[in-house]
Amino acid sequence: MKSLKHGKNTSETEVLGISKFGVWIFIEGKEFFLSYDKFPWFREATVDSIYNVTNELGHHLRWPDLDIDLDVESIEQPENFPLVYTEHDK
Repeated sequence: MKSLKHGKNTSETEVLGISKFGVWIFIEGKEFFLSYDKFPWFREATVDSIYNVTNELGHHLRWPDLDIDLDVESIEQPENFPLVYTEHDK
């Protein structure tokens, strides 16, 4: 008798889509929207560089082509991370 197939791996991280307003991403079984207002680094990025994301240790997102690192908690609970990027932070 064959073993049953396992369910979907919920520890995956995947960019689901890119719109003119931001990026949809799937992390650990949940969907999140990263708006360009709050995550401006993605606004001018290429599609390939946005889709090239890794999840290190289950809680650390890395976009190596863009030199962007984000903790998943900063996306899940932004109220705990009050520092926000502004244009004059460049």
